[in-house]
Amino acid sequence: MTLEEVVGSNSTEKKMETVSQALEELLVAAQRQDCLTVGVYESAKLMNVDPDSVVLCVLATDEEDEDDIALQIHFTLLQAFCCDNDINILRVSGMRRLAQLLEEDTKDNNGNEPRDLHCILVTNPPVQPLQCQALQDVGSFCEESRCRNQWVPCLELQDR
Repeated sequence: MTLEEVVGSNSTEKKMETVSQALEELLVAAQRQDCLTVGVYESAKLMNVDPDSVVLCVLATDEEDEDDIALQIHFTLLQAFCCDNDINILRVSGMRRLAQLLEEDTKDNNGNEPRDLHCILVTNPPVQPLQCQALQDVGSFCEESRCRNQWVPCLELQDR
């Protein structure tokens, strides 16, 4: 391994960690401002009605979801729609961390199903737009990834 490879991989890891933190901040801020849509079907409905309000699509899976053919088909359709409508997309692993961030109860005591965290949309309404650095950081990362022909960049959220 050359020095350039060592230094390059270290800076890439730091960049990914920074973007992961920015994504976490963005999701929490968007939830506080009621700018999140959670769930594959709910997301598809929103993108059909108002695609211009969507600024980020987060597609989340863990290893056990890799064999879910129906979920992968939904992801393919969502990704195609996002690409057609210039919506930033991120693939994320770390469903447990997502649940922590969004304060989701995986075991609901009331017998209710927990929300489907496989697809999360961040919207930016024109009336009260999200004003946060994290949105700009994540958007820049997505744009940089597209410039490198990586249309759906992947991040890993670490449990804390």
